[in-house]
Amino acid sequence: MNAQIALILGQDGMANGAVYALLALCILLVFSVTRVLLIPQGEFVVYGALCMAAMQNGRMPALVWLLAGFAVAEAIADARARGPAAGGVAPRRLLARIAYPFALAGLLWLLPLAALPIWLQGLLTLAIVAPMGPQLYRLFYQPVADASTLTLLIVSIAVHLALVGLGLLAFGPEGARAAAFSDARYPLGPVTIASQTVWIVAVSVVWMAVLFRFFGRTLAGRALLAAADNRMGARLVGISPAYAGRAVFLLAATLGACSGILVGPATTLYYDSGFLISLKGFVAAIVGGLASYPLAVAGALAVGLVEAFSAFWASAYKEIIVFTLIIPFLLWRSLRQGPIEDDAE
Repeated sequence: MNAQIALILGQDGMANGAVYALLALCILLVFSVTRVLLIPQGEFVVYGALCMAAMQNGRMPALVWLLAGFAVAEAIADARARGPAAGGVAPRRLLARIAYPFALAGLLWLLPLAALPIWLQGLLTLAIVAPMGPQLYRLFYQPVADASTLTLLIVSIAVHLALVGLGLLAFGPEGARAAAFSDARYPLGPVTIASQTVWIVAVSVVWMAVLFRFFGRTLAGRALLAAADNRMGARLVGISPAYAGRAVFLLAATLGACSGILVGPATTLYYDSGFLISLKGFVAAIVGGLASYPLAVAGALAVGLVEAFSAFWASAYKEIIVFTLIIPFLLWRSLRQGPIEDDAE
């Protein structure tokens, strides 16, 4: 390996690490607020990439009908609740939730999708995928929000498997790759940097800055941090656990879809590619101890770099090498904490 190859691999590792950092932050935040390990996080990434590719090929993404089905199921669940105090929703809001996916489907059917500018295709992709986050929380997690962490993990695995099957139904078994935002390349010493890599890193950094400001300067962000720090205390001061759960799932779905839009032009993704993507974000979150956001970002960059250099030295074992990273951190944290007693849920 020479310096030029090392710089190329480092470029790829930083780009991948930036995406894994967004996913790790989502996994960490969702776990802090809801105690849910969001295994389906990777499905949001895949859905975003495949929806973008479908529109660029002039096809209306079939995922919009899954959004409509979830909207109807969510409206039925809310209508059965006994008033706002029990989680009920006003009839006008129920109708708006049901009308939204069908109105979006009509818009997608009328628009010349392949001829749209790429930024508008990205916004339409977010409009399809992002609302699925709160829908999934309302339908599958909110009814068991007070269950044990193990139960929530089992539910998360079941949701992941269901979304993989629905992804196969919506997109088919063939992989897809979206068009790059730009074909420009920028010289940097002995290597050239692809504009898509610049987009990935820049958008990821912007999202991290937005999250930092949102949680540090806004009332809604501080409410979510309060729910993450002490769920019972947050409930006592009037912060709704249902609101917090829906909000963090909306954030996770939005960032997941945005990550899919960014990485879609860089690699071919399939309907079942989300699991490995989620696991790499989970490894980064474990590096942060499922508690530290800066350490999670550092862990994500480390995962991206290890993956890139492993692909050069031992491509057949790169996934094994990446996932082996989790073992020393688990051992170190286990030895540091020592034995702890089980707490009653």
